[in-house]
Amino acid sequence: MAEILPWHWAAFSAFVILMLVLDLGVFHRHSRETTMREAGIWTAVWLALALVFNVIVWKWQGPAAGGEFLAGYLTEWALSMDNVFVFAVIFTYFRVPMKYQHRVLFWGILGAVFLRLTFILVGNVLIKQFEWLLPLLGLVLVYTGVKLAFKSEEEVDPEHNIILRIARKFFRVARGDHGNHFFAREEGKFAVTPLFLVLLVVESTDVLFAIDSVPTIFGLVTSTATYFTFVVFTSNVFAILGLRALYFLLAGMMDMFRYLSYGLSAILVFVGIKMCVEYAAHYFHWVEPGVKIVPWYVSLGMIIGLLTVSIVASVIAAKRDPKTHHPPVVLPEDSPDHAS
Repeated sequence: MAEILPWHWAAFSAFVILMLVLDLGVFHRHSRETTMREAGIWTAVWLALALVFNVIVWKWQGPAAGGEFLAGYLTEWALSMDNVFVFAVIFTYFRVPMKYQHRVLFWGILGAVFLRLTFILVGNVLIKQFEWLLPLLGLVLVYTGVKLAFKSEEEVDPEHNIILRIARKFFRVARGDHGNHFFAREEGKFAVTPLFLVLLVVESTDVLFAIDSVPTIFGLVTSTATYFTFVVFTSNVFAILGLRALYFLLAGMMDMFRYLSYGLSAILVFVGIKMCVEYAAHYFHWVEPGVKIVPWYVSLGMIIGLLTVSIVASVIAAKRDPKTHHPPVVLPEDSPDHAS
């Protein structure tokens, strides 16, 4: 197993920066609507890049690292699919035109990359210092999984976002139409645009997403392995980078995935129980330190199986009952924030 060196991190960071620059600076230099065809192509591109990187990790760090990367990536990718509806609610609430949504998601996802890196680095240090945090995170995942199975989409309301309330209190919000700009000057005074408020809501929402996703991938990757932090971060980032294209591909047909949340719920519960059992096995010396009670190929098989069952069931249900599963979100007429 090769050592992860600083230049490996630098190379991956350079790759991420290059792709982001190409994305916003070349392919989406001008604000325009993203077509379903374009979203499908970019989704395939990000998926292909992730799989190519997975092969590299497999050859470089071994089957365990490759399998854990794939398990983590698929889980993060599936969680991203469940988050698409939340973004759709946010954009609908603020009446963000389709041509500006890509810009918001770009900067939101750029912030998410730094946020996830911070979460992962801090979490890694804490786990090494306080191993008993692992079963606590496992219990959190079990609770989250059970809650996810019974959640109601109608509960999503951007108006209750605390960051939005704070921003409205301390910032002057522009009233005019400022296109895709986040900041503007009105009557000679600095102001944030409604589009900036949308970005704040997206960023703060990702904090909640990270609370679920980061502990989940911690439970899928061997914490004692030298590749732990690198595999956790790279698999997370690949899923995040593909989120924009995935949003534009799926936002209009979320009814096709009406049972996905149940599959995700089962995955979270599975990973949570796995973390608790493996900690107990190491604590009571049932197995040697570093040995996984549940091998990587079992975890990968469970994740693929649960996602497949939930998606197939969703597709079958959508064909039998084409009625929209997610109710349309109506913007209150007296809402002061509009992004168009």
